[in-house]
Amino acid sequence: MVRTIDGLQSRLAAMSDFIFDHPEIGLEEVQACELLCDFLARNGFEVERGYAGLPTAFRAVHQVGAGGPRIGLLCEYDALSGLGHACAHHLQGPCIIGAAMAVKDQVADRPYTLEVIGTPAEETVGGKVLMLEHGAFKDLDVALMMHGNDVTQVDLKSLALTEYLVTYHGTSAHAGMAPEDGRSALEALMLMFNGLAFLRGHVKDDTRIHGIIEQGGHVVNAIPDRAVARIEVRSYDRPYLDRVIERVQRILEGAALMTDTRLTVEKTTEFHSKIPVRRLNDLVMDNAERAGAKAIEPPRERTGSTDFANVMYHIPGSCINLPFVDKGISAHTQGYLDRGKSPEAHEAIALGAKILAMTTLDLLRDPGLLDAIKADFRQEKARSMGSMVG
Repeated sequence: MVRTIDGLQSRLAAMSDFIFDHPEIGLEEVQACELLCDFLARNGFEVERGYAGLPTAFRAVHQVGAGGPRIGLLCEYDALSGLGHACAHHLQGPCIIGAAMAVKDQVADRPYTLEVIGTPAEETVGGKVLMLEHGAFKDLDVALMMHGNDVTQVDLKSLALTEYLVTYHGTSAHAGMAPEDGRSALEALMLMFNGLAFLRGHVKDDTRIHGIIEQGGHVVNAIPDRAVARIEVRSYDRPYLDRVIERVQRILEGAALMTDTRLTVEKTTEFHSKIPVRRLNDLVMDNAERAGAKAIEPPRERTGSTDFANVMYHIPGSCINLPFVDKGISAHTQGYLDRGKSPEAHEAIALGAKILAMTTLDLLRDPGLLDAIKADFRQEKARSMGSMVG
């Protein structure tokens, strides 16, 4: 298994460097998708391009026999607009390919299915959410991922998130000559942001409310008849977040009422909070230690938002974070970008492949372990649903 990955290391690094040098934002990852699909197809995987309704998504399947566990290895490859691969998604596809090749070469004596699933647009529309709507992931027994980081660890919780595109529609008029005829959409937007600012003082500490103005008018002497904002509301507690969103909605409507404007709201993204499966996380971390990972730290209690949490709402999942930058350098920064093609980045690819391959082999060889992980997941999800009912 290790020999397979070591033998592929230079090719995996070259693939990662190519994706890094050709950054593509969400749903436009044509070159990255084709690069990964071509390699998998040439190495015996049945590849389905345009999987689950997204043109730059794919599924590559290796099946042995009938029945058995179904393990998913998921990867992202979208870049950040204006920042390139400053979130290290370029590492994931090559890492997952290395793990998949190692499992394929190692296990041929028992029935199982291995699915390598390419998931676009994590940074924008949350591609996994859209793919779930088309039936992806739900037939898997376990889903595994890798992500670049500054330490070696797994996550327990992530922020649930709902994002809205908010548009106020007013009436344009000459601001100097006939202000009485105008109804300012921008003023509605400003009132909305003031209301959200006051709301922040009356929510739980882990709640986040933030946004930007995307459009607020074109000339200073014309009352804007259209103003657009994008806002996000987050919490580690999805049921509580839904109650906060009800209050946010009333603020949005109140701003329209006060300015005599009209409001339209479009929900653009909705992420769950992760349902952690500690037994699976422990298995991944045990394998990280066995594989020689450095800078090992306890599980991260809380992290940002991810569409992988929506997958983890349906099936057990875990993502191993591996260091390739100095501790304290965070994602979406120049520091991540500067180290994207470093020897440490290439080492993280191979190390992640070994950890995920070892974890997959453990799950395939010990049916009792997989059953226990699935039971833990059901119990943790039931607790989550119980808090929702409460």
